[in-house]
Formats: sequence, C-alpha cells, structure tokens
Amino acid sequence: MDGFYNRLLRVDLGTQTWKAEPIGDEILSQYLGGKGLASQLLLQNAPPGVDPLAPESPLILAIGPATGTVLAPASRYGLYGKSPQTGIFAESYSGGHVAPQIKATGYDAFLFQGAAERPVFLEISDTGVVFHDATPYWGMDAYEAEDALEAAVGVRGAKSIVIGPAGENQVPFAVVANDRGRQAGRTGMGALMGSKRLKGIVFHGKTQGKIHDADAIAAFDQDLRERGKTDAGAKAYRNFGTPMVVAIANTVGSFPSYYWSAGTVPHWKQISADWLVEHFKPKPKACFRCFFACGKVTTVPDGRHAGLTLEGPEYETLFAFGGLCAVDDLAEILYLNDICDRLGIDTITAGNVAGFAIEASRRGALDLKLDYGDVDGIAELLHLIARREGVGALLSQGVRAASRELGLEQLAIHVKGLEPAGYDPRALKGMGLAYAISDRGACHLRATVYKAEFAGWVDRTTAEGKADVVLDFEDRHTIYDTLIFCRFYRDMIGWDHLPTVIRGLTGLELDKAGLQALSARIANAIRAFNLREGMTPADDTLPERILTEPLQPKGETLTRAELEKMVGEYYARRGWSA
Repeated sequence: MDGFYNRLLRVDLGTQTWKAEPIGDEILSQYLGGKGLASQLLLQNAPPGVDPLAPESPLILAIGPATGTVLAPASRYGLYGKSPQTGIFAESYSGGHVAPQIKATGYDAFLFQGAAERPVFLEISDTGVVFHDATPYWGMDAYEAEDALEAAVGVRGAKSIVIGPAGENQVPFAVVANDRGRQAGRTGMGALMGSKRLKGIVFHGKTQGKIHDADAIAAFDQDLRERGKTDAGAKAYRNFGTPMVVAIANTVGSFPSYYWSAGTVPHWKQISADWLVEHFKPKPKACFRCFFACGKVTTVPDGRHAGLTLEGPEYETLFAFGGLCAVDDLAEILYLNDICDRLGIDTITAGNVAGFAIEASRRGALDLKLDYGDVDGIAELLHLIARREGVGALLSQGVRAASRELGLEQLAIHVKGLEPAGYDPRALKGMGLAYAISDRGACHLRATVYKAEFAGWVDRTTAEGKADVVLDFEDRHTIYDTLIFCRFYRDMIGWDHLPTVIRGLTGLELDKAGLQALSARIANAIRAFNLREGMTPADDTLPERILTEPLQPKGETLTRAELEKMVGEYYARRGWSA
C-alpha cells in the first residue's frame, strides 16, 4: 500500500539473527502504521502473561506513513511493548531527527526479541543489520552513548537511539534517548532495551518511500506552514515552549504541588516561561522540518550550575520537580533535569517518586530525612534509583510497588501503575476521565483534554459531557499516532484535514466516520491486550486521595460518583460493556 514499505524487520538478540517479513495491505489499511500496526504486532508476538523483561517479550519500534515526508509534524517514532512499570500496553514517542533515518532503512516496523549474552548495539541500514559489541559503552550516560555509537558506525547522517545506566539496570521507568535531549519517556521502554542488553541502535539508509500523491502532500504542508506564520499557538510554542503552561496551570489551580496536595506553589513565577526567557535566554530548537521549534536549549548563566547546558526544561519536568517536590529555583530544576536525561529516567515518574519519598520520609516510613525543596537529597535519590542501590532499589519500582511495600497505598498517586502528569483532575475533571481510561495508565497525551479545559471550550468544573470530549480527542490523537504526528499540531490539523492527509499519503479514502472506526479498532485491540494481561474494568479509576481529598487552596473536588458517571458514559460511547 502507498505510504508503506510493507516490511517488518525481525531481530533476535539471542541468536544475533534477523530477517525481513512482509506486512500485508489488509493490516495496514485497517490499522495504518505506528500505534495501529504495533498493536497488532504486540498481540501476535507477546506470549500471554509474559514477563515484560523476559527475552521473549517483544520490543517494537514503528514509524508511520508520514515519517520521512515533507510534513512538518512527522518527526517522530514510536516504541511499544508490555510495560515493566504497569504490566499492560506500553507506548512512548520521541521527536528530533532520528525518525527520517529510521524510515530510510526501508522498514515500517522493527520487532526485537531475545536477549544478548553480552551488551550489543545494532547498526540497521537499508543493506542489513550489524551486531556490534557494546561492552565498551555499557555504563555510559545517554549523551555519551549517543555520541560514541554514532562515531563508531562512522556513517555521515546516521542517527541513534540509546539507553543510559537506568535502562541497563532495567529500572521500570527508564527512557530511550536520542538527539541529546529527546526521550521516549514513559512506560519503561529503556528497561526493555536493557533487558535485551541492547545499548542502542544506529540507523542510516537511502531508501525512499512512495506516497500516493506527493503534490497533494506538498500543498498541504505549504498551507500548514503559511497558517503557522500567524497561528497564536505556533507563536507561543516558538517563543516560550511548553513551560508556558506553568502560568496557566497555577492561575487555574491545577498545578500538582506538594505531592498532589495543592494546585499551586508560591514560587511559580520563578519557574515560569517568562522567567526562563528573561533570565536564561534559551535558544529555540526544532525537530526535523518542524516550524514550531518548541525545544529550548538553555544554559544556566550563574551560580553553582553555571554553564550547564541542556535541551529543556519541558513543562512536565517543571511540574514534577518544581511542583510535586517544591523546588523553587529554575537552575536547580535544570540540574535535576540533566541528571535524569543522562541517567535515562522519565522526569514525570522521577518527580512523582521523589515527591512520594518526601511524604514517606515526613511520615517516618523512610529514613531519608528528605523534605520539599531538598535538591541535593533528590539528586542523590535519582542516582540511587538509576543504580538500584539502597532505598533506590525500592523506589526504582515506581510509586505503586513502593507504596505497597511501605504500606502507604492510600498516599500513592498513580493509575494502573503509571504516575500522572502535571494536570490535577480535581481542577480539570475531563483530565480525570482521561487519566482513568487511558490505555497505558495515567497519561496526559492519549486525550489532551486539558487544552479544552484551560481554553474554556468546555467547563473544567463539571463532569457533564466529558465522555464525548475525551473520546473525540482520544480518537483523533490515535490517528495522529498511526501517522506518526506531533501532538502540538492538534489545533492546526483537525478532523477536516486528516482525510486529505491520509488520502495523499496512502490513497485510502476515509472520512471522519471511517477514521473514528479505525481508531476504535485500535482501541479495542489494545483493550483486548490489556484485559488478557490482567487489567480489569475496576482499574479504570483514580487514586483514593484524588476522589476524597479536596485540592488546596480552593477546595475543589472530583467525587467517585462523578468519575463513575463519566467512565460509564465513556464505555457506552465505545460500545464496551461494564
């Protein structure tokens, strides 16, 4: 089918063998690429009940029909598997410049199984697969590994994905990193690579895919770029990046703070986008062909971290350390951000775990003497987690497992084992439903309803009508994840644009109803996988504290009855039984 190579690359790390397999048009036309294709590969190749870190547990990498084209939002790749953190469906995406090189190898998806006897890294190109000894690179941080592996291959333009020490040690929330600051951050894809002793993969190639109507795609991209010149959202991303959400969330009172006790922090202006731009003067950084340039390369100008340079911080890192852990100095948040990036751990879960550890320490359940704002204590905790040493061995399991062991389950904030992002559902009720029913646990990206609630398109304080809103966002974002598109184009590429894009890429004629049916097929396939792996409808809920403890300082609540009503309405819209 146009837009695809109709090829899967299957790699066995244990036997160090590989083979190309055909992917039929019937699968691609029903599920497209990315998340859709990966859902089928996972169902077919993951043994029921498999340990996520077992050799036979598959790690899947997929791209979409838009990858490698001129389209501005198409700079991303996806990783999929069974999460070592949650035990259910896992997916994570990353931007940067590696996706076009993945496309140039001539495959739509890659399936990795088995485990190498000693560390390896792979070189995958349009001519085959080379297994390299990665022993010299084992132990390197993510930045060092990326540079070293690409240098070792020595092919101009080659790009890599790598893991840091946390992935090597199979920390369940380890990330996969690329482009010195981009991460496939959630659900522990780095641990899956580590379990296979796979330090990284370097991609290069010259294969060019065929799309159905290149002129139509070029015209659409040109129109998108013209609209982007005046689009308010695009301008905001260029100027401020995701840190702009700090001010919005604190003004609304939905900025999770002091480990999910409050919706704002007194120091929020000192960790906001305005403060970042004024005092740190970050430089914009764009993914491949993207005109948003939302990335911010920041250098600490003075103080004990003077000269520290990294891409960031993103809003989620600011919330995780500046809100949940109440760190009030932007330079110190950048310091913690850099530690996480180098070690290869997810900043959202890391901040949640650190906030939980602070509360556990205050309650006497952990002998840490750790308190809010203790940057050095948090930094040491991150290193212990990545090494799985001392208390880090416990906390490296994530909030769900750690809280069970400490008898603090009533304190813990997670959904299906995944800690939430920076949007408190007591102030944003649509996000409460989005967290509860997300296929990978508490996720802000499966249905970005916070956008509609912040903007006032829907009433954030009511549960009424939220099932329809969440379902609409979720369906459209699922289509995005089959192409694979960046979420931030959601206000510029709507339901009315997607049929044109998909027709131009693949030749498929799909109206909105057809796209919704495609999204439903993917949702049902993943639901079937999750139920097979032990999830139950009872897991489509929120933590006890969220449903019983008012959010300070406004006293906003989300009741169990409100959540159950929303979940029930969502099930009905999906055609699912209770």
